[in-house]
Amino acid sequence: MMSNKPDFNIIDHTADLGIKVRGADLKDLFEKAARSMIYIMIRGNPVGKTRRLKLSVTGEDLAGLMVRWLGEVLYLFEGENEVLTKVRVESISSTHLDSTLETVPYKPELHEILCEIKAVTYHQSEVKKKTTTGRPVSFLIYR
Repeated sequence: MMSNKPDFNIIDHTADLGIKVRGADLKDLFEKAARSMIYIMIRGNPVGKTRRLKLSVTGEDLAGLMVRWLGEVLYLFEGENEVLTKVRVESISSTHLDSTLETVPYKPELHEILCEIKAVTYHQSEVKKKTTTGRPVSFLIYR
Protein backbone atom coordinates (compact mmCIF):
# COMPACT_ATOMS: atom_id res chain seq x y z
CA MET A 1 0.00 0.00 0.00
CA MET A 2 2.89 2.33 0.67
CA SER A 3 3.83 4.10 -2.55
CA ASN A 4 7.61 4.31 -2.06
CA LYS A 5 9.61 1.20 -1.31
CA PRO A 6 10.93 1.35 2.28
CA ASP A 7 14.55 0.45 3.08
CA PHE A 8 14.34 -3.34 3.54
CA ASN A 9 15.57 -6.59 2.05
CA ILE A 10 13.76 -9.90 1.87
CA ILE A 11 15.83 -12.73 3.34
CA ASP A 12 15.49 -16.51 3.19
CA HIS A 13 14.00 -18.04 6.30
CA THR A 14 12.50 -21.35 7.36
CA ALA A 15 9.24 -19.58 8.27
CA ASP A 16 8.77 -18.70 4.56
CA LEU A 17 9.66 -15.03 4.55
CA GLY A 18 11.89 -12.70 6.52
CA ILE A 19 12.94 -9.12 6.13
CA LYS A 20 15.91 -7.08 7.20
CA VAL A 21 15.06 -3.44 7.89
CA ARG A 22 17.45 -0.56 8.53
CA GLY A 23 16.69 2.74 10.22
CA ALA A 24 18.54 5.90 11.21
CA ASP A 25 17.28 5.49 14.80
CA LEU A 26 14.73 3.37 16.65
CA LYS A 27 11.73 5.50 15.63
CA ASP A 28 12.77 5.32 12.00
CA LEU A 29 13.42 1.59 12.24
CA PHE A 30 9.97 0.81 13.67
CA GLU A 31 8.25 3.09 11.15
CA LYS A 32 10.09 1.46 8.25
CA ALA A 33 9.33 -2.04 9.55
CA ALA A 34 5.59 -1.31 9.52
CA ARG A 35 5.80 0.32 6.09
CA SER A 36 7.84 -2.62 4.77
CA MET A 37 5.30 -5.17 5.95
CA ILE A 38 2.45 -3.29 4.24
CA TYR A 39 4.55 -2.81 1.10
CA ILE A 40 5.08 -6.59 0.88
CA MET A 41 1.39 -7.34 1.49
CA ILE A 42 -0.67 -4.85 -0.52
CA ARG A 43 -0.66 -2.69 -3.64
CA GLY A 44 -3.29 -0.11 -4.44
CA ASN A 45 -4.35 3.48 -4.09
CA PRO A 46 -5.02 4.91 -0.63
CA VAL A 47 -8.61 5.84 -1.47
CA GLY A 48 -11.33 6.47 1.06
CA LYS A 49 -11.83 8.36 4.25
CA THR A 50 -8.65 8.36 6.30
CA ARG A 51 -8.92 7.14 9.85
CA ARG A 52 -6.35 8.38 12.37
CA LEU A 53 -5.67 6.31 15.46
CA LYS A 54 -3.25 6.09 18.33
CA LEU A 55 -1.51 2.79 18.98
CA SER A 56 0.63 1.89 22.00
CA VAL A 57 2.40 -1.43 22.47
CA THR A 58 4.73 -2.94 25.05
CA GLY A 59 7.28 -5.74 24.92
CA GLU A 60 9.91 -7.31 27.15
CA ASP A 61 12.75 -6.00 24.97
CA LEU A 62 13.24 -4.39 21.56
CA ALA A 63 12.73 -7.64 19.63
CA GLY A 64 9.55 -8.37 21.57
CA LEU A 65 8.38 -4.81 21.05
CA MET A 66 8.94 -5.13 17.29
CA VAL A 67 6.99 -8.39 17.12
CA ARG A 68 4.07 -6.90 19.10
CA TRP A 69 4.17 -3.70 17.02
CA LEU A 70 4.03 -5.51 13.69
CA GLY A 71 1.43 -7.92 15.04
CA GLU A 72 -0.83 -4.95 15.80
CA VAL A 73 -0.25 -3.43 12.36
CA LEU A 74 -1.10 -6.82 10.82
CA TYR A 75 -4.25 -7.05 12.98
CA LEU A 76 -5.46 -3.70 11.63
CA PHE A 77 -5.54 -5.29 8.19
CA GLU A 78 -6.63 -8.83 9.08
CA GLY A 79 -9.06 -8.01 11.90
CA GLU A 80 -10.25 -4.49 11.13
CA ASN A 81 -9.97 -4.44 7.29
CA GLU A 82 -7.90 -1.26 7.47
CA VAL A 83 -4.86 -0.57 5.29
CA LEU A 84 -2.04 1.43 6.82
CA THR A 85 -1.19 4.54 4.80
CA LYS A 86 0.95 6.55 7.22
CA VAL A 87 2.84 5.75 10.39
CA ARG A 88 4.57 7.96 12.92
CA VAL A 89 6.29 6.66 16.04
CA GLU A 90 5.79 9.39 18.62
CA SER A 91 7.96 7.90 21.37
CA ILE A 92 9.87 4.69 21.93
CA SER A 93 11.88 3.01 24.68
CA SER A 94 13.27 -0.51 24.89
CA THR A 95 9.88 -1.79 26.12
CA HIS A 96 7.19 0.70 24.99
CA LEU A 97 6.09 2.44 21.79
CA ASP A 98 3.46 5.14 21.16
CA SER A 99 2.41 5.90 17.59
CA THR A 100 -0.09 7.66 15.37
CA LEU A 101 -1.35 5.74 12.35
CA GLU A 102 -3.52 6.62 9.38
CA THR A 103 -5.54 3.96 7.58
CA VAL A 104 -8.12 3.62 4.83
CA PRO A 105 -10.73 0.86 4.50
CA TYR A 106 -9.56 -2.21 2.57
CA LYS A 107 -11.41 -2.53 -0.73
CA PRO A 108 -10.70 -5.64 -2.84
CA GLU A 109 -11.50 -3.76 -6.04
CA LEU A 110 -8.80 -1.17 -5.21
CA HIS A 111 -6.21 -3.10 -3.20
CA GLU A 112 -4.34 -6.09 -4.55
CA ILE A 113 -3.10 -8.57 -1.96
CA LEU A 114 0.43 -9.56 -2.98
CA CYS A 115 1.44 -11.68 -0.02
CA GLU A 116 -0.68 -13.03 2.80
CA ILE A 117 1.10 -12.74 6.13
CA LYS A 118 -0.47 -14.94 8.76
CA ALA A 119 1.64 -13.93 11.76
CA VAL A 120 4.73 -12.14 12.94
CA THR A 121 6.99 -14.54 14.84
CA TYR A 122 9.71 -14.28 17.45
CA HIS A 123 11.86 -16.91 15.73
CA GLN A 124 15.21 -15.25 14.92
CA SER A 125 13.72 -11.79 15.49
CA GLU A 126 16.35 -9.31 16.53
CA VAL A 127 16.75 -5.57 16.90
CA LYS A 128 20.31 -4.47 17.26
CA LYS A 129 22.53 -1.51 16.61
CA LYS A 130 24.97 -2.39 13.90
CA THR A 131 28.38 -1.11 14.93
CA THR A 132 29.79 -0.50 11.45
CA THR A 133 27.19 2.11 10.54
CA GLY A 134 25.80 2.99 13.95
CA ARG A 135 22.27 2.51 12.58
CA PRO A 136 19.84 0.12 14.31
CA VAL A 137 19.12 -2.98 12.26
CA SER A 138 16.15 -5.28 12.68
CA PHE A 139 15.78 -8.84 11.49
CA LEU A 140 12.11 -9.70 11.31
CA ILE A 141 10.38 -12.92 10.41
CA TYR A 142 6.89 -13.15 8.94
CA ARG A 143 4.36 -15.89 8.14
